[in-house]
Amino acid sequence: MNILDAFNNFLVYLRLHKGRSRKTQEQYAFHIWRFIGWLEPKIAKILESHLPGNSEKNPVSVRIFLPPTDPSLVKSWKSPLNELAKHAPEVRIENITKKDFDEWRLSLSDSGLSTKTVNAHMITMRSWLKFLKKEEVNCLDPTTLDLMKTNDREVTFLTQEEIENFFASIDRETIRGKRDFAICECIYSTGLRISELTSLNKNDVNLKTMEFAVRGKGGKLRVVYLTENAKNAIQEYLEARDDDFSPLFIRHNFSTENINSTFLNDENIRLSRFFITNMIKEYGLKAGILKNLHAHTLRHSFATTLLTNGADIRIIQELLGHASITTTQVYTHVTNPKLKEAHQKFHQSPSKN
Repeated sequence: MNILDAFNNFLVYLRLHKGRSRKTQEQYAFHIWRFIGWLEPKIAKILESHLPGNSEKNPVSVRIFLPPTDPSLVKSWKSPLNELAKHAPEVRIENITKKDFDEWRLSLSDSGLSTKTVNAHMITMRSWLKFLKKEEVNCLDPTTLDLMKTNDREVTFLTQEEIENFFASIDRETIRGKRDFAICECIYSTGLRISELTSLNKNDVNLKTMEFAVRGKGGKLRVVYLTENAKNAIQEYLEARDDDFSPLFIRHNFSTENINSTFLNDENIRLSRFFITNMIKEYGLKAGILKNLHAHTLRHSFATTLLTNGADIRIIQELLGHASITTTQVYTHVTNPKLKEAHQKFHQSPSKN
């Protein structure tokens, strides 16, 4: 089977049979397209030459391999992979060896990607090959693909004092400040992943009950809860907005004259993970916090705060949306006062004679 056909068939499978989220589809598509481009660079160059505006500085977006999000455009959409297969060098999936995948994994690592990111690429490859095997396609056994060894995961979180300084650094007098404050309160209140936060629409969040359902990894639903502070911050931000866009949090770098422009829609007005990450870093620096903050620092702080105050780790697992308790146990690096108290009360050293 041609590798491009194998790629396209897998994307269709993810969309129609597995019901994977758009974000997951894009991630899988990005990993596989990266592998194809490494294996046969000519394929990527041919596609880029057929798409105006693409270059090394502005590479092909994997979104072109997926149907548009606008329902009215889906019927007329055609995957570029079908046309590309007619012009690109033929690479047969059955000819790809374990050595190819091992060398690619090494090239990813040498490029500076973290072990976690490299392994995410390899897990995608396993899923792809597993699907092909299920379809009785002659290809490499997915169980032969190796992952890189990982060290114990380190979690960056903020202390209570740092949390107070962080929120105090946000200027709430402007619409952007109100938005940023509401975003940070929302994450710290609910423990949402950044991808979950950016996908929220206004009608998803029930401010009256201070709880709402969110679809996390693997399409699994869970209920998260707002604190009074988070509810008030979101309410204040929404009251300051003067637009009809659906997303709960949006960009505010457009003029009021262009608010109804056809170039602005629910998708391109929505905030990105990159934006949230930079925002958190900037407020951290402004607050004088020397730790290396990132997108999930507030999510980690949410979990460690709960654990420190005696919450059961199984409850934290459910609130975070972790499929495995092992993932949640990384937060036990925090000293739990209740555990320490119980240890000191019930565990005594034997008396000396």
